[in-house]
Amino acid sequence: MLARIGVPTIDALFETIPEDRRFKGRLPIEPALDEASLMRHLTELAAKNVGSEMLSFLGGGAYAHHIPPAVDQLLLRSEFYTAYTPYQPELSQGTLQAIFEFQTLVCELFGMEVANASMYDGASAAAEAALMAGRITRRTRVVASAGLHPHVLETIRGYVMGLGDGGVLELVPVDETGRTRADALAAAVDGTTAAVILGYPNFFGVVEDLRAAKAVCAEKGALLVSVTLEPYALSLVEAPGKLGVDVAVGEGQALAVPPQFGGPGVGLFACKNEHLRQMPGRLCGETVDQEGKRGFVLTLSTREQHIRRERATSNICTNHGLIALAMTIRTAMLGRRGFEEAGRRCLAAAEYLKGRLARVPGVSLPFSGPTFNEFVVRFEDETAASVVGRLEQDGILAGIDLGRFDPARAHELLVAVTELHKREDLDRLVDAIARR
Repeated sequence: MLARIGVPTIDALFETIPEDRRFKGRLPIEPALDEASLMRHLTELAAKNVGSEMLSFLGGGAYAHHIPPAVDQLLLRSEFYTAYTPYQPELSQGTLQAIFEFQTLVCELFGMEVANASMYDGASAAAEAALMAGRITRRTRVVASAGLHPHVLETIRGYVMGLGDGGVLELVPVDETGRTRADALAAAVDGTTAAVILGYPNFFGVVEDLRAAKAVCAEKGALLVSVTLEPYALSLVEAPGKLGVDVAVGEGQALAVPPQFGGPGVGLFACKNEHLRQMPGRLCGETVDQEGKRGFVLTLSTREQHIRRERATSNICTNHGLIALAMTIRTAMLGRRGFEEAGRRCLAAAEYLKGRLARVPGVSLPFSGPTFNEFVVRFEDETAASVVGRLEQDGILAGIDLGRFDPARAHELLVAVTELHKREDLDRLVDAIARR
């Protein structure tokens, strides 16, 4: 190989690295272990992770809901676990049908007409929606709510830089309800706006008024994009498609797998039929074979792998197919009734916790807008970071310190509950916060 590329030695490959910056000697790596010793070592390391033993109220885009063992067992079937991209339909009918069912479920969740075979995660789906709006409207300006998850905003900002004229991302603040300020949104949207992007619910757990936002967008010819990072919210709130949303995106992790330290997730992406040709990713469709039997194929794949790069709708050339399948299995197991029941339990637990916390001296709820299972708590005489550190000593992960994202919110804590929390868990959190 060295001879082929015309390099005399391995060291010559690194000659661009200054001599004083190169590592000398042997790497300080322990000797290899035999399998039994390695498994024992891994078990010892896992035992040091106390997070799984703590009572958690973390949310902010990653939620712990019940995932039945049956989901994992079905995922382990070889036709799913080792399957690759279904380019050959005659060999991939199982995978293609699973994708088709996933798309159908996403359409039902969002109340939209068409969905793709998933994206990387909710943040990349939101960013792709911004690019899609730019292609449709031939505009480069994006207006987003400051109530969107900060990581989603960072991802969108990185993507829209690729739009013509460098792209523009303008943020609109939230008001005392926790919703995007209606007057500021109306003032920000004009004839150069490609899309308005709102969380549904937003980062503060508040359910945005999508119908009002749609009226603003329609007047100026902009598209409305909703971002749902907690899919269980769609069990009770009105589907975004029924409120006029043009593109609905989100994160399906909560319906698929437990939170796993940053990934993997599964991006959900749905839109109106009229925008189908500009949808990123790929689409599985239903058809019939020569004998008239039902079958499935990749109907639309306008990715850079399949067409000229300059005409591609997206540079994302894969998707988290296994997690999409996990979401499909779990959602099918829940059914409509189970999905709504889980949602009602989440809402009831959140409302109970809000009521109890509001009665603790020095604690308040800064936002009055409607919430689902996540909300913000403000401490008058203590920072959220202090509360988080204090409750960790009691074996409780109290929530997300919003001061990490905005110093002005150093006294605010984002708390999330799910159907897994029992009433005694909620009471334990309240009692721990009340102790000073």
